[in-house]
Amino acid sequence: MNSVIYFRDVSFKYSNSEQFALKDINLNINKGEFVLITGPSGCGKSTLCRIINGLIPHFYGGTLTGEAIVLGYDVSRTPTYVLARYVGMVFQNPENQLFLSSVEKELAFGLENLSIPKPEIEKRVQEVAQLMNIETLLDKAPYELSGGQQQKVAIASVLVMYPKILVLDEPTSNLDPRSAMEIIDLIFRLNKKFGITVIIIEHRLELVLEKTTRLIFINKGRIIYDGDPRKILKKEDIDELEFYLPKSVKLYRDLKRIGIELPDVPLSPSELATVLRGELKRRRLLK
Repeated sequence: MNSVIYFRDVSFKYSNSEQFALKDINLNINKGEFVLITGPSGCGKSTLCRIINGLIPHFYGGTLTGEAIVLGYDVSRTPTYVLARYVGMVFQNPENQLFLSSVEKELAFGLENLSIPKPEIEKRVQEVAQLMNIETLLDKAPYELSGGQQQKVAIASVLVMYPKILVLDEPTSNLDPRSAMEIIDLIFRLNKKFGITVIIIEHRLELVLEKTTRLIFINKGRIIYDGDPRKILKKEDIDELEFYLPKSVKLYRDLKRIGIELPDVPLSPSELATVLRGELKRRRLLK
C-alpha cells in the first residue's frame, strides 16, 4: 500500500479545553501527495499536523482517541524522536525554529542528535545547502537573514533528515508575495523530485492551489471537504469556503451565475488569463 498517513475516527481534546479540537477525523494520505489544508483560525489544522509528527499526544496534553498511523507507526505508542526521523515539521515563524549561531550548525543539529557520523553530516549539509541554494549563507547567523532566507534554512534543517513527509504550517504567512511564491515553488520541486509527501497549511490559496493534488477544508474540528481541488471548487454548495477562495475562482463562479461557464475552474491568475483568452477567441471576440 502507498498510504503514509491513516486516521480512523481520530478525535482530540486539549487538557485545558472543554471543546474537541478535532472530532471524528477519517483520513488516508498516500505517498507523494501534495495536500493543501485550509480553514478558519482555530478549526483544528495545526492540531492535525501535531498528531502527524507526534507532538500530540507526547508533548501537548489532552485526550487522543481513535487510530492514528503514520508510516506504519502508531502515533500514540511511538516516541516523538522516532517520528521526527521521518516527518519534518516547518513552523509558521522560522525564528522559533532557528536558535544556533550559524546556518551550518542549524542544518547539522538534528543529525548530531541522531549520532550520525561526522562525514555523513558534512555530506548532507553541503548537499541540502546546494539544493536550497543557500551555500553562501552557511557561515551567517540566522538573525542576519531575511524572512525568506530564514524560511529556506528552516526547510533545509528538516530536509537534511531525509524526511518522507514534510509538514508546513503556514510557511508563507510572514513573507512578501514574491518570497512566498519562491518558497511554494521550492516545496513543489521537492515534492516532484524526491516524492516527498507534502502537507501544507495555507490561507493564501492562490499561492498553492495550482500545485496541489488534494484540498482539505476543516471547520470546527471536522473535515468538511476533501478531494481534487477543481472538483471541490466546482460544487455549488461551498459557501463555507467562500472567504478563502482566490479571486480567479470567485470570478469563475460569478461568471457561471450569469450564464458564462468557462471550461474549467482556474486555480491561479495565470490560468484564469489563459482560460479567458481561449474563451474570447472561441466567441470570436479576440483575434
